[in-house]
Amino acid sequence: MSENIVSIKGLGVHYPIVGGWFGEKKIVKAVDNINIDIKRGQFFGLVGESGSGKTTLGRAILQAAPISKGEITFNDGERKFDVKSLKNQDLLDFRRRAQLIFQDPYAALSPRMTVRDIIAEPLEVMKLTENKEETNQRVRDIASECRLNIEHLRRFPHAFSGGQRQRISIARALVANPDFLVADESVAALDVSIQADILNLLKSLQKEHGLTFLFISHDLSVVAHVCDVVAVMYLGQIVEMAPNKALFRKPRHPYTAALLSAIPSLDPDAESQAIKLEGEIPSPLSPPSGCRFHTRCPHAKPRCSEEAPEWRQIDEEHFVSCHFADELNL
Repeated sequence: MSENIVSIKGLGVHYPIVGGWFGEKKIVKAVDNINIDIKRGQFFGLVGESGSGKTTLGRAILQAAPISKGEITFNDGERKFDVKSLKNQDLLDFRRRAQLIFQDPYAALSPRMTVRDIIAEPLEVMKLTENKEETNQRVRDIASECRLNIEHLRRFPHAFSGGQRQRISIARALVANPDFLVADESVAALDVSIQADILNLLKSLQKEHGLTFLFISHDLSVVAHVCDVVAVMYLGQIVEMAPNKALFRKPRHPYTAALLSAIPSLDPDAESQAIKLEGEIPSPLSPPSGCRFHTRCPHAKPRCSEEAPEWRQIDEEHFVSCHFADELNL
């Protein structure tokens, strides 16, 4: 847990667009100035509203989104990869070590391929096995670990439920024996009981294979259940990061406090304690000056609109980007 498997410094993912009557060029800063480290063996949670840049950050780590500035270093214990500059064989080697579990189990699987072919495809594309017999054995082994029966391998995706399809997606991601997995809202489309089954499967696979996860979600109750460290993202930037218990026990950023207050209570008679945020999340085309959250923050002061807060350590392994984090009682 002491070694960083992913180190991100000053990361930016920007998309230029052209619009207006005169072809005015603008830049969408989907991810802007991210600085985080993910330690080996962690279940690292990334939360925030839709449109905050969570998926873009996850895809940038896998070189599936353009990296406009900054750097991402991936360390598998044997060698270090500069993700931004990877090409050809180096990129193929990196792909084996870092995989993605997609959000939608229905759209992620080809309807024209059997489950066996879907799971075997990474092995065949990356030439990780020497013959068909070895490929079939590896597919059977990983399918069993993901709680799929051998007879399932002959069927097509339409014959399975959402939970079974997600286990197929997990098996496909794991078949190449990666070190790092990005799980992008991997339980969001599933029923609650099925969510618990998939989450328990991911945790057991993590322990068995020594995996590291970047778990992207908007559901804080799910994050509280599985994650070791949680980072909160707002409008392309990380605003708070802390160990799970520390973040949920004492949030230090107003946005984090608002997200936590919206978690439903199991008591039907309990009064809602949700903090109502005014307005909508601003457009990344023209983010607010200073602190990006000040337009919706109930604790905002004039300084917040004038000066961007520094990303700083406020407690042991607890980082926050807020001018008044020491003063607020959230």
